[in-house]
Amino acid sequence: MRAQNKRERSIRQKRAHLLPDWRNLGILLRALVGVNFLALCAVVAAFPLNTALQRFAESAVWVEPLLFLNLAVLALARDLLWRIPPRLAQGLTLAFAILSALLLRNGLFLLSIAPETEILRPALLSAAATVFLLLYFELRSQALSPRLEEARLSALNARIRPHFLFNSLNTVLALIRADSAGAERALENLAELFRAILKDSKELTPLSEEIALGRQYLELEKLRLGERLRVTWEIDQMSRDTLIPPLMLQPLLENAVYHGVEPLPEGGEIHVRLGRENDLLRIHVTNSKSAAENARQGSHMALKNIRQRLELFYDMEATLEIRARPETWQVTMTLPCRRSLLSVFE
Repeated sequence: MRAQNKRERSIRQKRAHLLPDWRNLGILLRALVGVNFLALCAVVAAFPLNTALQRFAESAVWVEPLLFLNLAVLALARDLLWRIPPRLAQGLTLAFAILSALLLRNGLFLLSIAPETEILRPALLSAAATVFLLLYFELRSQALSPRLEEARLSALNARIRPHFLFNSLNTVLALIRADSAGAERALENLAELFRAILKDSKELTPLSEEIALGRQYLELEKLRLGERLRVTWEIDQMSRDTLIPPLMLQPLLENAVYHGVEPLPEGGEIHVRLGRENDLLRIHVTNSKSAAENARQGSHMALKNIRQRLELFYDMEATLEIRARPETWQVTMTLPCRRSLLSVFE
């Protein structure tokens, strides 16, 4: 059972398939843009430029309903299509696209919207657009091969680790002479943090472990900053076994300490709030805002790193937003709530 759970939590568990995840927002947007672009190109090639836009608007009468119908069916049938051989799944996708185009064309003809002469044209155009999309997503899947993505993710995690370990060791060094007991507690916390961050970066982490890691890090910083660092936690009632990528919360907390609280002579406050809204997990980290003349101008490496890792795991389904307020900075990370994760690795 433990081995099975470990396999489910591993981001190597994404099933490699020629068909994309039709329930992913990024995939849907690419399909919408691609099909409409092809429709526009076909109209421009067939009609004069002065009437092309009007013809494109007229073609939307059957292009848009057909497109949304196909995407909806593919999203509902995603798991079923992934269980059959890839080429057969592609063939079924193409066949449904042609059949739905014929049915829609006949329906529009009965409503006197489509002319009688256009019998096979919608089906041929639908087939061409479907073949183009299937080829595009297949080539994209090959370009984003598991080995390349795994190497990229490992490199991103490697950037966080030395930065975090360096700051933590400086904290311990600062306490050795002034507070030996505090230094001992710091080393104990640091050992636990090392164990957490040196785990396999391709293993998903329960939300409860990320919260515990964040608390340990803030306790370590509080030994150094004392009363200058004030932390409040607000965690809504939700499942803490939700799986998220590792090292997502701790870099946000480290950023809040280093750029927000530490430069202020009087210190500041960090407020951490975690909550669930429908199927989305939202993590808010708010910290006191240092004065402009005291603000540290960093490279924002941690935030860029998190954005890139979110893109690798979730494509466009996750976001990272920064809001500047008069006295605070707030970073909000939004990602899907899942008990398991289909990822880019096999």
